Amino acid sequence: MTYVLAALLAVAAVLFVARPFLREPGARSDRLSEPDELDRRRLALLEERDRALDALRELEFDHRTGKLSDDDYRALVGPLRRRAAQATRALEPRGEGRERARAAG
Repeated sequence: MTYVLAALLAVAAVLFVARPFLREPGARSDRLSEPDELDRRRLALLEERDRALDALRELEFDHRTGKLSDDDYRALVGPLRRRAAQATRALEPRGEGRERARAAG
């Protein structure tokens, strides 16, 4: 008798905990909102920064493994660093980057 009562209590506890996962979500709460212009701009800047950083990693790897000469490396690394820096600066809140640069310098 005690085991049956314990099993019923365990099943009830599992059902109570699992209840939010078992019901169907409401249609209103299941939708994502369309990103606004600011969100789209931020995503574009994040993607640009990530592409530039990935290209820099690839460039560093090719230079270290000898696939890229020193002259070619110097010619390519500057523009990639500028692209990454510009995207990173554009992502920072206004004025924060200047204050950080002054504190470091």
